Amino acid sequence: MGALVALSLLAACGDREVILPGKREGVREVLGQEGDLAPVSDAANRSVAAAMPAVSRNAAWTQAHGTPSSRTDHPALNANLTQVWSANIGQADKRRARITAQPVAEAGRIFTLDSAMTVTATSASGATLWTADLTPLSDRPDQASGGSLALGGGRLYVTSAFGVVAALDPATGQTLWTQKLGNTGTGNPSFYEGVVYLVAGDTTAWALEADNGRVRWQIDGLSDINNVAGGPAPVVTPQRVIFGFGNAELQAAFRQGGLRLWNAGLPNLRRGLAIATVDDITGDPVAYGDTVYVGNQSGAFVALNIANGERRWSAPIGATGPAWVTSDSVYLVSDVNNLVRLDAETGETVWSVDLPGYVERRKPQKRRDSSYVNYGPVLAGGHLVVPGSDGTIRLFNPADGALTGSVAVPGGATAAPIVVDGTLYVVTGKGQLIAFR
Repeated sequence: MGALVALSLLAACGDREVILPGKREGVREVLGQEGDLAPVSDAANRSVAAAMPAVSRNAAWTQAHGTPSSRTDHPALNANLTQVWSANIGQADKRRARITAQPVAEAGRIFTLDSAMTVTATSASGATLWTADLTPLSDRPDQASGGSLALGGGRLYVTSAFGVVAALDPATGQTLWTQKLGNTGTGNPSFYEGVVYLVAGDTTAWALEADNGRVRWQIDGLSDINNVAGGPAPVVTPQRVIFGFGNAELQAAFRQGGLRLWNAGLPNLRRGLAIATVDDITGDPVAYGDTVYVGNQSGAFVALNIANGERRWSAPIGATGPAWVTSDSVYLVSDVNNLVRLDAETGETVWSVDLPGYVERRKPQKRRDSSYVNYGPVLAGGHLVVPGSDGTIRLFNPADGALTGSVAVPGGATAAPIVVDGTLYVVTGKGQLIAFR
């Protein structure tokens, strides 16, 4: 019997290999054809005059800039920046606790949130006005990480990973009310006409009464485990509120009653990178005219009709933060660390320039395990301002993407910047608020 098996095997070895017909293509090339991993080539870059709104000297920056009513489209800022002061805001970035909150400012106060859930109010001259520890009595600061800030209606709203949203008195830091969310609350809140809107746990949209924290209505979305810390700020217009969920889905609802109007999903176009498995919405929705612009972490940026959610165009470029939109352009930091200008009407790339990417390795033979983060951009003083975690703030020409200036930021940026009254405020990984003019 064994001899027969051996003979059969020998006979099989003599069979000719069948060569399948057709063109040979690499697996990576086939899988990545919709979302090319390479940045846009320099040959594709064009210098095109950029339309810019009139410069205005804004007195406040109250929340994420996706909501038009609270946004300054082109704040004033000196092109030759110099550090004027720095102030301690609490605990620095740690391995398991990070600063994620963009600062907000109003009435001469700048509000920040450190990595240990302490809110600090700092004056425009760098003096500490008050601090408030929002860690629940039953918890420790190192048990959760992340949170966000917004101002409106004479209150400061703070979301936290402890699953609580709190309203504070901006003058004293006294807690006015709290609301338990039943899930992590690191997403950015948005205020509009007496209501606070936010997404908790990347799955549930909330509308809360701003004066007492009571629930006005809720919307449930689908969950996804591949998310990032924080969450996109809802966009609010007079008729609608648009939420971004962790499964890369947008939902629009009537602002007053929460009745759903439309849903829209963002595709995964960045095949070939492990980080592309995170399809969370990281490019917060931004409303401009009758269009909402939004991007995810996995290589997709889209323009949608704000009335019905229909897609006007899509670009195979992810976004790590909210885009800055003007009448003719969309500026964003991509998921592969490029500063990109898109045509607002078509989504075509006008130019793309490299930003600092992976941290230089001490041992080249080891794999890369960390990368720099670039925040913004903010259109201010005729330049695109991009602070980076590598310790540099860079300024770029909106027309062609050329680097026009830079200034050191000790400790590196760890959150998106703001510009108020001609001053750029940047929170660093060392737990400092630094002012530049």
